[in-house]
Amino acid sequence: MSGAGAPKTEKIDGRGLNVVIIAGTWHEAISDGLIAGAERVLDEAGATYRVARVPGSFELAIAAQAAFAGGADAVVALGVIIRGGTPHFEYVSAATTDGLTRVSLDAGKPVGFGVLTLDDEQQGLDRAGLAGSKEDKGAEAADAALRTALLTRELRG
Repeated sequence: MSGAGAPKTEKIDGRGLNVVIIAGTWHEAISDGLIAGAERVLDEAGATYRVARVPGSFELAIAAQAAFAGGADAVVALGVIIRGGTPHFEYVSAATTDGLTRVSLDAGKPVGFGVLTLDDEQQGLDRAGLAGSKEDKGAEAADAALRTALLTRELRG
């Protein structure tokens, strides 16, 4: 979690891109921090965006699919899944990851992956871009979505 190895990036010009931030509602302090980081990156890039909330991380994929059907150029998917004492964590984490991957590939458009899979709440607070956080995964997911949307647009000519 040191951020070591993170790429150096240049400012993004996201004008003309329509992005939807889709975030789960569980672990509100963490998810709100993730949203704030994503919004900051999208604002700085000049992208048009809206925020949609879903009940939990499992529902991110269907909402992303709807966002693409509605004309989104990219989605920023944000969620918080914290390990508990049952296998629920593994099932939800895998289904969320697989679902978002499928939606992205089926649409041919990027999903910035900001779903935190955590052992405890403190790990999420450390990654949520809050005061005192070591990382800002919401900002990273938005940055990845924008850069990939621009790259795929360029590659397709």
